[in-house]
Amino acid sequence: MLKIGVLGAGHLGKIHLKCIQLADTFYDLVGFYDPDDRAAQQAVDTFGIQRFETMEALFAAVDVVDIVTPTSTHFAVASRAIRAGKHIFIEKPLTRTIEEAEELVKISKEHGVKVQVGHVERFNPALLALEDMPLDPMFIEAHRLAVFNPRGTDVSVVLDLMIHDLDILLSMVKAEVRFVSASGVAVVSTTPDIANARIEFTNGCVANLTASRISLKQMRKVRLFQRDAYISLDFLEKEAQIVRLYDKDAPNLPADANLMEMDTNRGSKLLHAYAPPIEPVNAIKMELESFAQSIINNQTPRVPIEDGYKALLLAHDIIREIEKRASVLH
Repeated sequence: MLKIGVLGAGHLGKIHLKCIQLADTFYDLVGFYDPDDRAAQQAVDTFGIQRFETMEALFAAVDVVDIVTPTSTHFAVASRAIRAGKHIFIEKPLTRTIEEAEELVKISKEHGVKVQVGHVERFNPALLALEDMPLDPMFIEAHRLAVFNPRGTDVSVVLDLMIHDLDILLSMVKAEVRFVSASGVAVVSTTPDIANARIEFTNGCVANLTASRISLKQMRKVRLFQRDAYISLDFLEKEAQIVRLYDKDAPNLPADANLMEMDTNRGSKLLHAYAPPIEPVNAIKMELESFAQSIINNQTPRVPIEDGYKALLLAHDIIREIEKRASVLH
C-alpha cells in the first residue's frame, strides 16, 4: 500500500481526500498540507486526518504526493516534491507556463519518479465506453460550457476548461497539429472567459472547440465523425451514442434489431445506431487508483506528464492566437 499525502485542502482538495479514503486498497492517506487555517481545520474535522505544518514534513512521511493547489503554484510545489523523490499526481493544467512544464518533465526523468496529470475526462464513463472501438476521427466538435464560478479565473478559460477537450483530442488523433486559429473574449475576468479554436492536423482531421465559463447552462459534449461512423459523447450526462455504417456482407454484424438498410453513393449499406452500456464510475477515484497501479507495476501512467505537457503546449498556441487576434482588432 502506498503512503500518500495531499497538497491543498480547498474545494477540489477535499474531493481528492474523500476519494483517496475510498481507494484504501491502494493508498494509506497519511495527511495533508494547506497553509489556510480555515480550509485545513475543515479537512481535519471532516476526514480525521493529520495536518502537516510544512510541505517537507509531509514529503518525508509519504511515497506519493497529490497536488491539488492553484495552477500558479503547481511548478513550485511539484518541483519540490519531485526533488524529494516522490511520485506525484498533479491536477490539470500541468503548470502555468510552457517553461515550467518543460522543467518538470526534465526533473521527473532525472529523479526517476512517475507523474500523472489529472485530466479526469479520460476516465469519464462515456469515453471509457469507446475503449474497444477503433477511432480515426476526421472531424471533431466539442462544447464545454459552465456557469460562472470565480474559482479558476486565475487562468484563461482555455487552461481552465478547454484543456480537458484538448487532452481528449490529442489522445484520439494520431497526427501532429498543423494549424491553429482561435478567438476569445474576456467578459468578467481579466483573461478570456469564452474561446473558440479550430485545430487542423497533418492527417486532415479538423477540430472545432468552444469553451465558456459564462454560460447560463452546463454542457460537456464531444461529437466525432469518421469514415462510416458518427459518435456523440455527453460527458456531463455520461452517455454515448454510436451510429455506424456496415457493408451488407461485413463479418460480425451486430446481432440486435437496430439495423436499417440505407442506399448511399457507395451502394446499399446497413445503418446501426446504439448506445453502448455505460459503467458508472467515480472518475477521480479511478484516476488515482490507476496512478497507484502504474507505480506498483512500474508502468507508464494512463495520463503521463508528457500528455499534460502536450495539452499545455496546444493550449498556449491557442492563447497566443487569441492574443494576436485581439491586438489586430485594437
